[in-house]
Amino acid sequence: MATPSAIGIVVSDMKKALAFYRLLGLEIPEPAEGEDHVGITLPGGMQLMWDTEELIKSFDPDWTRPIGTRVGLGFECTSPAEVNALHAQAIAAGYESHKDPWDAFWDQRYAQLRDPDGTVVDLFAATP
Repeated sequence: MATPSAIGIVVSDMKKALAFYRLLGLEIPEPAEGEDHVGITLPGGMQLMWDTEELIKSFDPDWTRPIGTRVGLGFECTSPAEVNALHAQAIAAGYESHKDPWDAFWDQRYAQLRDPDGTVVDLFAATP
């Protein structure tokens, strides 16, 4: 079974976004200039991550800025095979795929589904 493991937020300006979340009390290290991905581990092990719009467009060129929320949910699977199987199971149950499973350049097997409201939910596992 997949385990909820990460929450990702797409941002248009990394510095402004991190300043806001620091204001709320999160301890976020200062990223390198131009860094397009920043993440922290929350108490209890949940990861909170921020990605620039440019990074998202690098692997999903059709991505457009959403109206409303910019939060996504990520579910960690036990293996790349489980990513594939869970994605196929969801499709067979009538749910929509946003992006079929692929081997991402950041060393994970990755897939994206849409929940009933259209929110993209990520499935992922480390690649060996």
